[in-house]
Amino acid sequence: MKTLQHVDSHMENMISDLQTLIRQPSVSAKNEGIEECAKLVQRILKKSGISSEILRLKKNVAPIVYGEVKSIQNPKKTLMFYNHYDVQPAEPFDLWDDPPFSGTRKGNKIFGRGATDDKGELITRIKAVEAYLRTTGDVPCNIKFVIEGEEETGSAHIEEYLKKYRKKFSSDGVIWEFGYIDAKNTPIIGLGMKGLLFVELSVSESIRDAHSSLAVLIKNPAWRLIEAVQTLRDSNGNILIKDWYKDVSALSKKDLKIINDEPFDEDFFKKEFGIRSFLGGKKGLDAKKALVAGATCNIAGFVSGYTGDGAKTVLPGSALVKIDFRLVPKMDPKKQVMRLKNHLKSKGFSDVKIKIFHGEAAARTDSSNPFVSHVKDAADKIFGKSILNVSNAGTGPMHPFVEILNVPCISIGSTYMFSRIHSPNEFARIDLLKKTTKCVCLIMQNFGKT
Repeated sequence: MKTLQHVDSHMENMISDLQTLIRQPSVSAKNEGIEECAKLVQRILKKSGISSEILRLKKNVAPIVYGEVKSIQNPKKTLMFYNHYDVQPAEPFDLWDDPPFSGTRKGNKIFGRGATDDKGELITRIKAVEAYLRTTGDVPCNIKFVIEGEEETGSAHIEEYLKKYRKKFSSDGVIWEFGYIDAKNTPIIGLGMKGLLFVELSVSESIRDAHSSLAVLIKNPAWRLIEAVQTLRDSNGNILIKDWYKDVSALSKKDLKIINDEPFDEDFFKKEFGIRSFLGGKKGLDAKKALVAGATCNIAGFVSGYTGDGAKTVLPGSALVKIDFRLVPKMDPKKQVMRLKNHLKSKGFSDVKIKIFHGEAAARTDSSNPFVSHVKDAADKIFGKSILNVSNAGTGPMHPFVEILNVPCISIGSTYMFSRIHSPNEFARIDLLKKTTKCVCLIMQNFGKT
């Protein structure tokens, strides 16, 4: 197939474009380089033969880069690629072996913030479309790109964009922004994503920090907050908030079969993270079910008093904890917030202040949807085999795509499971970039035949 041969013979061009993207910082949390990166992505799309424009909502909102190619042979079917051009902050810089925005190439790897998440994934989609245009002058179906700049800060405006540009974004299927490759180089095809509720709980006791000798008289807000947090879940991870699981539907027999069939190397996983056992002693099917369909209550950060080197006998005046809850289908973030507030009040913690940062519902595509077979067939042909996954353990703005555009969303990509995304020394594997680009070519071909 000429298109796949084109991918092979133009890998250096792909690598160069990815390095160019990495070298342009685009940290949404700090509004660093967002406008510059959006314009760079637009230029790369145009260079690849993809018509593109920058869409905006209002001032101080990251723009979306929109791309489109209309098919001559099949103008009735439209495949969308959703990606993002923003990246996580690179700190701490001293833990990087090379500068985080250098795009350094070492053997089969390209290092840098965004190398995988999500600039590496984006480049595979762009180059797959380019390969078709360069070899056939056409694409098997209409292609649309929706590339946002706020994913790493919670996609606060994606729903507004989808509503405003609903007609422009209309499509029949969405290939999501990433997809994992496991330790055996097998792609994991994700049919959904968990939701997220991110909150901050805080307690203030005195107007300033005090000498710790006064702890006999002044209450320590850190202890108060610890007491409150301990009521949220038990030592096995079960969430104790009343009605937290009330709306959750049980996994179907089909879902359970997919989960049971999905391989999971527990020993390799534990070794990679340097742990001895899983929470609550989970193993086997229970461990896999937890990854797919388990709700979580996680302390992301706890700050109070002195945390520097050495000793400082201080009694803090305030304390705060940041908590993220992973949600599963049917859990409404707004309902869960009210349940959290009611829980703290009922347990006597009305003094604990709650700040809501982000809420995102979960989403899933039914495994019997024909789109699933199109993607799996392509992955099997390029990688030898693939694995279906009912839902990814992480979160993304998939729910508004499913609800507003009424379209199935599937994750598949080049992200090696241990590629250090969100961590120092993030990298993309060149061999997986190549295979994923070819896989995307076949997905387009399969989709265009229906």
